[in-house]
Amino acid sequence: MSAGYRQALSLSFKAADLLVMVASFVVAAAVVFLGSSWHSLPRLLTVRLKPGNLILFLMLMAAWYVIFNAFGLYRSRRLSSVGEETMDVVKAASVGSMVVLGVDTLIIDIDLVTSPFLVAFWALSTAFTSLARIGLRLLLEYMRVRGRNLRNLVIVGTNRRALRFAELVENKPTLGYQIKGFVDEEWRGVETFRQTGRPLLARLGEFGTYLREHVVDEVVIALPVSSHYAHFSHILRACEEQGVLVHMLPDFFDVSHARMRLEFLEEQPVITMRTGAMEGWPVLVKRSVDVALSLALLAILAPLFAVVAVLIKLTSPGPVFFIQERVGLHKRPFKFVKFRTMVQDAEKQQASLERLNQVSGPVFKIWKDPRMTTFGSLLRRTSVDELPQLINVLMGDMSLVGPRPLPLRDFRAFDADWHRRRFSVRPGMTCLWQIGGRNSIPFEKWMEMDMQYIDQWSLWLDFKILAGTVPAVMSGKGAA
Repeated sequence: MSAGYRQALSLSFKAADLLVMVASFVVAAAVVFLGSSWHSLPRLLTVRLKPGNLILFLMLMAAWYVIFNAFGLYRSRRLSSVGEETMDVVKAASVGSMVVLGVDTLIIDIDLVTSPFLVAFWALSTAFTSLARIGLRLLLEYMRVRGRNLRNLVIVGTNRRALRFAELVENKPTLGYQIKGFVDEEWRGVETFRQTGRPLLARLGEFGTYLREHVVDEVVIALPVSSHYAHFSHILRACEEQGVLVHMLPDFFDVSHARMRLEFLEEQPVITMRTGAMEGWPVLVKRSVDVALSLALLAILAPLFAVVAVLIKLTSPGPVFFIQERVGLHKRPFKFVKFRTMVQDAEKQQASLERLNQVSGPVFKIWKDPRMTTFGSLLRRTSVDELPQLINVLMGDMSLVGPRPLPLRDFRAFDADWHRRRFSVRPGMTCLWQIGGRNSIPFEKWMEMDMQYIDQWSLWLDFKILAGTVPAVMSGKGAA
């Protein structure tokens, strides 16, 4: 693709975003002002035609462009998913709307800017911009499949990771890449590479020369850093000097679960590795659901709590609640609360009952625990004893869905570090283990299910687990 064509494409994106912003502003004003009364039309026109407001509007357009540019919405997004681009649009539109609010609050009172207007403007600009970009993305993909808007790609490295990346690119023609070939030294695996029939364009030391003499839009580096640091530095410098976009495959460190992200502390770049799928706005939604549902359920279940409390006091001496220190998020201890189902000194008796443990791994369970009270046994079978954990959810120590919190005794008996990854998320009242059989599941399988939840987490998965918890509790399977 020519430089002029690429520049025209970039300008079209910028123009589309500004047009969408203007349209959103006008529609939001019309909805808010004209929706209340048709007599607002003269007022609306007066507000729009004031010279001062026109200047402010032009300043808003400039700020909108700066904000969208800062969120990387005008750089190449070929390797970004629709979801990632949409999230950046949401963030940029949110910041832009906050700028409007800040100007109205701190600098000059703008008649148009009211709470309903801001909400409408934010919603419309976010929705319209997202739809416009999805449309442009589909149009570009259509063009790329037909041989237009293509970019020349060179892959540095001939190892398995490099070949795997090339296959991924070739299997997605909508990305619009033409793989020109590979760059590498002679090494013991190069003969295997040659058998694929792919072109070896140059040696690593010749990369700068090749870059000068050929059309290259983007470079992907798939070399191991530890053994090719000097080559790595040379290639990055050559690409920087000649203005060529560089990608580095994130698995050049030997990690299997962590995902890497480049961040900046002022001017210092920092590579951040995050394990699990819990990040971004879905985590905020998860916490909001936790607070809303726990509050609602505590209010609804208050009469049941009162009845259970009275029955516990009538059937056995001791407190109503059992409070125990358990291991929470990032191994921070917290006070776990549930209805008491055992005799008052049950924890002191546990040491003498260890030989009767009936489950595998470091956890402790006895199917017919002699410390259980008669009413406590009923509470366990119905899982009513777990309901006070809604207090832990409301306080933020737990979530409605997450790996079950373990006592300190069980945590200290862990003998594999990968088990401890379960503490990288907030513990929960229910999880895959809870709906899959609970105590009938072996310990290792239980831990694997927790890892599956962490790695595959989504709001939809949480909702499915919550929906599956009710029938699991009613069946009583695995309860002890």
